[in-house]
Amino acid sequence: MPEIVDAPTTPTPEKASLLEDFIDIFTSPSQVFARRADSGFVVVTLVLTLLIGVLYFANRGPMQGIMDAEFGRAVADIQEQNPGMTAEQVEGMRGIMEMSATFGVIVFIPIIVLALGFATWLVTKLFGGSIAFKAGLMIAAYSYLPRVVESVLVAVQGLVLDTSTMTGRYQLSLGVGRFMDPATTSAGLLGVVGRIDLFTIWITILIGIGISVVAKIPREKGMMAAAVIWVIGAVPALFQLVTGT
Repeated sequence: MPEIVDAPTTPTPEKASLLEDFIDIFTSPSQVFARRADSGFVVVTLVLTLLIGVLYFANRGPMQGIMDAEFGRAVADIQEQNPGMTAEQVEGMRGIMEMSATFGVIVFIPIIVLALGFATWLVTKLFGGSIAFKAGLMIAAYSYLPRVVESVLVAVQGLVLDTSTMTGRYQLSLGVGRFMDPATTSAGLLGVVGRIDLFTIWITILIGIGISVVAKIPREKGMMAAAVIWVIGAVPALFQLVTGT
């Protein structure tokens, strides 16, 4: 994970290829954000989506049992809330979930980058900074790259661990959710504690660095803004936890 420094620095932007960016974001993120402050986000998002998509499909075999268990719990929750559903409706709902899981990654990754970029742009203003909307998207796209590493580690775990005994995706995470039983833990609580993991925190730190560098605000303010974005990301799970839906 990148080192957090107390005071912001503004590295001198220098030319670099996209490949160098993808390496430096893990070793020298401040330099990446400085030299890409006025750049776009589309190419990075496309590469990010492609890499995660390929790894997702490569993981389908080891993950199938886990996904079946996830679908089963989701369908059971829907049936509990809608006891009048017919068997055909239940089967149709399951088919939609499976299709979303199969092709959703191609759609969801760009949506996540857009949402994260919007939050970055908006929250930066609350902490006295000012960045262009496209800069917020750029910060989001580069900051999300640790998810590629996470996907690789999931693939490795799928090869060396017996995933047939697992019933939830968080059991392959590197965080608190790994130690919680999906069968006895509410989906809302899992969603909240699932954000306390290595890669989500890593992404949050990168966002804080990006905000500090691009908006030229103190590093501590950038990290505070990133922490607010982390909380915003937990709102859907918190709502689910409070309402029990």
